Amino acid sequence: MNAHDDESTASRAPSRLDAARPDGAFRPTACPVGAPADGLTATDGPPAADGPDGSDPVGQAADGPDDDVRTPIPAPAPEPVPAPGGPAAPPSGAAALAVPYQVGAVLALAVAAVAVCVHLGMVFLHVTPSNTVNRQHAEAVDWWIYPEFEQNWKLFAPNPLQQNIAVQVRAEVGTADGGTRTTGWYDLSAEDGRAIDGNPLPSHTQQNELRRAWDFYGAAHDADNRPVGLRGALAEQYLRRIVVLRLERGDAAGTGGVLERVQVRSRTSNVPPPPWSSEKATGKPAYRTLPWWTVPAGETRGGGR
Repeated sequence: MNAHDDESTASRAPSRLDAARPDGAFRPTACPVGAPADGLTATDGPPAADGPDGSDPVGQAADGPDDDVRTPIPAPAPEPVPAPGGPAAPPSGAAALAVPYQVGAVLALAVAAVAVCVHLGMVFLHVTPSNTVNRQHAEAVDWWIYPEFEQNWKLFAPNPLQQNIAVQVRAEVGTADGGTRTTGWYDLSAEDGRAIDGNPLPSHTQQNELRRAWDFYGAAHDADNRPVGLRGALAEQYLRRIVVLRLERGDAAGTGGVLERVQVRSRTSNVPPPPWSSEKATGKPAYRTLPWWTVPAGETRGGGR
C-alpha cells in the first residue's frame, strides 16, 4: 500500500463496518460536523444491528434514501354541492297520484267537509234557544238529530240527575198449542250494563239506544201516558221496536212461540249520597208501568210495521 492509498483511506468517512470489532464490540466513530453526538441523524431512528456477515439486515445501504420520511396524507376532497336549479325531488303524497285519483280525492274531501259543516249547523240549531231560524227549519233539524245525535244540558244543570233508571220489559207469548203465557220481567238496562262493563270501546247502541228511547218517550207523553204533540206515536213505536228486538235476540218466545204483546216499565232508584253529605235519600225504588202494546206481525224478527 502506498502513501496515496493511505491518504484516501484516511479521508474516507468511517462506516458501520469499520466500527465493528471482531469481538462484536463497537468503537466510537467520528461524527460529521453538526451531527448528533450519539451517531444518529435527525431523520434516522435507532441504528439497526448488523447481520452476522456484516450486512444490513433490512437491505438498506448506508447512503441510501431515508425511509423514515413520511409522505403527507392528502386532505379529502370536498363533496360536490349540487348547483341551483338541479333535478327536483319526485312528488309524494296526493301529488304522486294520477290525475283521476287526484280528482276523486278532492271530491271525497269536499263531500266530507260539506257533511261536517251540515252536521255542526244542525247541532247548533238544535241546542240554541228558540229563534226564527230553528223554528222555520224545525222539521229538518229534528229529522237529522233524533234519535242518534240528540243533545241536552242535564249534565251542566244546577241539579243534575241523581237517579238510576232501569228499563224493563215483559211479553205475552202465544204458544204452539194455542195457549198464552206471560214471561217475567227482563232488565234490559242491566244487559247493557253487563255489555259495557270491562269493554274499553262499547258501542253507541249499548250505551245510549235504550236510554235515549225511554227519555224520548217520557218527553212525548204525560204522566198518564197520553201523547203530547205529534211525536208521541213516533216515540211509542221507536221504544216498542227496540224492546221487541231485544226479546227476539233473547229468544223470549221460545220454540214455536210468538210475541203478541209487550209491556214496558221503568225502575227508578236514587243514587246514595256520599258519606260527608247531609242529604237524605230514600232507598225504595219507584216504578212507572206502561200499558200493554200489541206487537204487529211484521215487527218481529227485525221486520217493519
